[in-house]
Amino acid sequence: MPEGDVLRLVAERLDAALRGTPLVRAELRWPSAVGAVLEGATVTTCVAYGKHLLTRLDDGRTLHTHLRMDGTWRVHRSGTREAAARGHDVRAVLGTPAWTCVGHSLGMLDLVPTREEGRLLAHLGPDVLADDFLDGGVADGARRLAAQGARPLAESLLDQRPVAGLGTIWTAETLFALGTWPWTPTGDLDADALSRLLVTAHRLMDRSVRVGRTRGLQAVETAVHGRHRKPCRRCGTAVAVGRAGRPPFDRPVYWCPGCQHAPT
Repeated sequence: MPEGDVLRLVAERLDAALRGTPLVRAELRWPSAVGAVLEGATVTTCVAYGKHLLTRLDDGRTLHTHLRMDGTWRVHRSGTREAAARGHDVRAVLGTPAWTCVGHSLGMLDLVPTREEGRLLAHLGPDVLADDFLDGGVADGARRLAAQGARPLAESLLDQRPVAGLGTIWTAETLFALGTWPWTPTGDLDADALSRLLVTAHRLMDRSVRVGRTRGLQAVETAVHGRHRKPCRRCGTAVAVGRAGRPPFDRPVYWCPGCQHAPT
């Protein structure tokens, strides 16, 4: 599932393509949004919150989408074959005279009054990539994590309710950066340790966004994620992979047994 850094870049691409020009084409191929008329409305902004996308219109409505595992938003020049959006997996089309944005295999789609965005996101913790995360979000996220008690740390970070935006990549990379065993009981870490963890996550993901803007996300080199059995870049120990959560919702977590010792 795409993580917060990917969603931030997707939001920026959609914003650049759509903002400020009235829509001349809008199709929402989703049961709850059939018949919705968006043509003539103007996108005022497109932003990401955690793994969610919010496309706000000047008529007081917001299109909320979530990619889940397989979803994508693609931007094409209007009038091209790709912009025709004839695929069976197309769930949304938003177009201006210059650009057409096509949402494929989207996992969620809601059209709501902008003033009601909050109810769609109310279950989420603070966004790790929010502009104000280092000001107030870290303390809020640390409090939410502390409340997880004996739950393994990797599992707590992957749950979007304490903090939003982390997935398997940046959970693994954050824990490795701090030499923390992924299955440490979350409540065993004090407020300072949890705050350091969240600041590290923010900085790693923010760097990924900055690199992704110029060189693409493929240019971001991971320390442990996806490197099963390869030597740790720090100590040379073979990288291992474990599981966080319970089947069928468990997810892989990569870690270095040499650098990330279990608490004694």
